[in-house]
Amino acid sequence: MNYTPYLILALAFIVALYFIFRKKKLVVVSLSRADKQLLANNVDFYIRLDGNKKTLFEQKVSDFLASTKIEGVGLEITQLDRLLVASSAVIPIFGFADWNYKNLSNVVLYPDTFNQDFQFKEGDRNIMGMVGNGFMNGQMILSLAALRHGFSKSAGKENTAIHEFVHLLDKSDGATDGVPENLMAHEYTLPWVKMMHKEMERIKDDKSDINPYAITNQAEFFAVVSEYFFEQPELLKDKHPELYQRLSKTFGQKLV
Repeated sequence: MNYTPYLILALAFIVALYFIFRKKKLVVVSLSRADKQLLANNVDFYIRLDGNKKTLFEQKVSDFLASTKIEGVGLEITQLDRLLVASSAVIPIFGFADWNYKNLSNVVLYPDTFNQDFQFKEGDRNIMGMVGNGFMNGQMILSLAALRHGFSKSAGKENTAIHEFVHLLDKSDGATDGVPENLMAHEYTLPWVKMMHKEMERIKDDKSDINPYAITNQAEFFAVVSEYFFEQPELLKDKHPELYQRLSKTFGQKLV
């Protein structure tokens, strides 16, 4: 009996399996001098770091850019835009030695706000950022205008892109509920929930400087106060010391 055809088929099958299941090798390109200057000119978080931590931040930015596709719809994106997206991703996880956004494959930039149907030219459009679910799982959509504004001097306590990446961190335990169980020891979850609802009541009573969008639900509260934590840590520590301490432990970062 001639086994040659079977051997050829078996070999072809093995080769096919190799190409299907092989891991794509990431090509990490170190940031150029021009890239580092863009970070120094535009990212306050990076500016505040000392020399060694700046190098670590640059490496994490490079890793993110190598693993995540960033594309524009109806616009051309610049290298600064790419660096701002990557910085938004790195800032919340900078305190973790080894963290990858396994629930993200690409970031899509729209020119401006968009609606639930992902339209950005017509109708009511008030969404600045969104983490995809269902058929959009693994994708994040950001308004380019909001991305740039978040790193401007006039942004205050707000940064839309950081907000959305905090949602991704929250989602990493399987539920976007404002309780990041992958980042928070179990014994702290109930006190955190109580702290959230206490502050949400203060916001409702107009006794807090936290963005009222935080009372939408627990997930939005966590994302909003995280923006505050990273954008104006000194002010948060002064006005909300308990929140600052809890977020500092959650993100593994002492910013002030």
